[in-house]
Amino acid sequence: MDRRPVSLSLEPAELPSGFTYPREFLRVVELGIVDLEPWRILSGERLARRATGLRDRYRERVLVPFAERIDNDDIACWDIERDGQVVIVHDFASPGWEHVAEFADFYDWLRQAVEDLIEYDDEYRPPAHGRSVEKFR
Repeated sequence: MDRRPVSLSLEPAELPSGFTYPREFLRVVELGIVDLEPWRILSGERLARRATGLRDRYRERVLVPFAERIDNDDIACWDIERDGQVVIVHDFASPGWEHVAEFADFYDWLRQAVEDLIEYDDEYRPPAHGRSVEKFR
């Protein structure tokens, strides 16, 4: 049985030869962890458009996108030529200038995405009703 969420992944014909979605990614999606502001797991038509766009803009790279930032053009992808490492690509940058960061695997990227969530929350969200939250003892 294929447990791959169809709307959150590319069709097999659209994937590089031999690529399969990592177990860790499938588990996180299965748990419904798909929106970690400012990161969002790509799905459906948006995923397909991003994959096609990256393929067209960065012809020298073999990338499988899976998440995007909502506050800029950064895309998280598996880089097939780097043994499936996760790379952050600044989409629409000139070829050769698109590389932003890299992570050993999906969980390393996820740890940073949680840090980005905390930083984004601190930067963009005012305290609830202007009151600070007090610790309970």
